[in-house]
Amino acid sequence: MIQDFKMTGREFLELDSPQQRLYLERFKQMEIIQKMLNELPKADQNLCNHGSYFLGANASLCGLAANNFFRNILHVRRASLVSALPMAVIPFLSTVAVYEVFVRKPLFSGELNCEVCAVVRGGLIGAVVGGLYPVFLALPVNASLAARYSSSPLPGKENLLRFWLTTSQPVFRKMSWGVLTQVLTGLYLATKHHGIYIKVLQQMNTSRDPEELQA
Repeated sequence: MIQDFKMTGREFLELDSPQQRLYLERFKQMEIIQKMLNELPKADQNLCNHGSYFLGANASLCGLAANNFFRNILHVRRASLVSALPMAVIPFLSTVAVYEVFVRKPLFSGELNCEVCAVVRGGLIGAVVGGLYPVFLALPVNASLAARYSSSPLPGKENLLRFWLTTSQPVFRKMSWGVLTQVLTGLYLATKHHGIYIKVLQQMNTSRDPEELQA
């Protein structure tokens, strides 16, 4: 068993092994793409590096709005900072992280070449993570505060599901515009990022000295 492990390690470290060639080619492509990104105009660089923050900021606004709606419905008047802080921070971090993992990083590492796939991913992330997730997150936060401070009468276990469905319906209706905004923002951002990726590919294809790119 130890010998098999050593053989596998040697095969991976061999320069001629398929795994090593694939890793080196992918690493080289990422280096070239990053170098081309650094040569683009500042506006494109800023959009590429910080565009997901805009989607995350909108998610924070959705979280704060949903939090405010639930607080008003449940008559919660205390612990405003305790409920507002996670509703601003968690949706922001979650949206930025998910967009980076599923759209931006695959695009600019050369793993995602399909424009439709990138745009659909951006729209879905904007809708689910940037729009709906903050609303679902605000529900347990404010439900726990309502139960802790007895700000609103809560039903027994037999009517609990119906109560929260009824309570959540007006919030989801009000937040529908926020979710739609996040969908459009995600679509726009993914489209712009794919456009920047196409610019990088065009620069790579029109380069007169490929060896210079790899230097």
